[in-house]
Amino acid sequence: MKQPIVDFVRGYASSGMARFHMPGHKGRGLLGIEQDDITEISGADSLYEAAGVIEESEKEAAALFGSARTLYSTEGSSQCVRAMVHLAVTSGRGNRIVCVRNAHRSFIYACALTGARADWLYPESGDTPLCACPVTPGQVREALDREKAAAVYLTSPDYLGGMQDIDGIARVCAEKDVPLLVDNAHGAYLRFLPGDRHPLTLGADLCCDSAHKTLPALTGAAWLHISPRAEKLFGERARQAMEVYGSTSPSYLTLMSLDRLNAYLANEGPRALQKTAESLEEVRETLRKALWRVLPTDPMRLTLQAPAGSSGFQMADTLRKAKAECEYADRDHLVMMMSPMNTPEEFALLIRVLGKAPGPCGDIRLPKVRCRAALSIREAVFAPWETVPLEKALGRICASPAAACPPAVPVVCAGEVIDENALTVMRYYGFESIRAVKE
Repeated sequence: MKQPIVDFVRGYASSGMARFHMPGHKGRGLLGIEQDDITEISGADSLYEAAGVIEESEKEAAALFGSARTLYSTEGSSQCVRAMVHLAVTSGRGNRIVCVRNAHRSFIYACALTGARADWLYPESGDTPLCACPVTPGQVREALDREKAAAVYLTSPDYLGGMQDIDGIARVCAEKDVPLLVDNAHGAYLRFLPGDRHPLTLGADLCCDSAHKTLPALTGAAWLHISPRAEKLFGERARQAMEVYGSTSPSYLTLMSLDRLNAYLANEGPRALQKTAESLEEVRETLRKALWRVLPTDPMRLTLQAPAGSSGFQMADTLRKAKAECEYADRDHLVMMMSPMNTPEEFALLIRVLGKAPGPCGDIRLPKVRCRAALSIREAVFAPWETVPLEKALGRICASPAAACPPAVPVVCAGEVIDENALTVMRYYGFESIRAVKE
């Protein structure tokens, strides 16, 4: 597979050309990688007017994913999320987006920027942690029957590794002629495992993937995919939507990383991913036998529920002392994300350090948070605000998503009135204050 960006940049780096252009390191900086860090010079193409090596590389990526068009992001899936929401609300279908409540805060800010109206979907029943929001095709159908929508928006996999019924929900969206948007930031690799559970394959119209989360790519490397079904609706406007929310100085190091990744995924990547998924399943089974509660997740994640009397924070500290760092921990969970770059020795270390579970897990019982909206997301985000201690926040209107990163999933959304249940959940997750709209 061709690597046009890599070939151009490496050729330029070895050409001996005097650099009278940005960046200021001139290829001779302090880190030893600056020779490959360039800008939009002659022949390097331009990300938001791509007609050369970047466009050629994006077409290689589109062929790999089976998309009508794939666009590069050097600012992660957050840029792609904003572009997806922008495309949805400028398609002439109104501004209502039916969306899962565990959306990343980039979605909230996209609503603020575009004026999109979030119509939240919540789990049908049962206690679910902050990061999870399983919904059914029936719920989506009911929401679409209730009122016209510009799009349906899902997060899958979520931060704990939960996966939505994208296939079933996509069928409902197709029947109702409503575009399906999927934040697949944590599942870029799904296309390249046996069974192909990538959202684009399952029926999503727009989908974003963070290459850097689960594949060997630099931080910020991401894709926006447009399905063949949605090319007519979104294709011509997609690059402009990315430009609206992107820097005019995209990182060529990140673009090179995406370009090189195409060749990896076309060759050794699928075999390496399958081997890693199989090894990780063996790790899960070993931990189950050691009485750990292993949550069902996407294939490249290990999520453990903390035993009663312990916490995810304590488990993370235990790993850290053994020279292993997790992806995320809270009071109830420990989350680890894997890739083919992890070694068998690291998997063995994980099993050895965790050992046998110190006891059974208790139930996670948190009140349901269903706060009333007093302002639109846009009105709240752009209103004057002040920081309010949590003990004085009851009845105040949230000004910005109450969410730490990771996982960047809000307890209370901008524009909502903070109630007792919300305060209970925020205390549980360690919040001490919140930004509230000034009264």
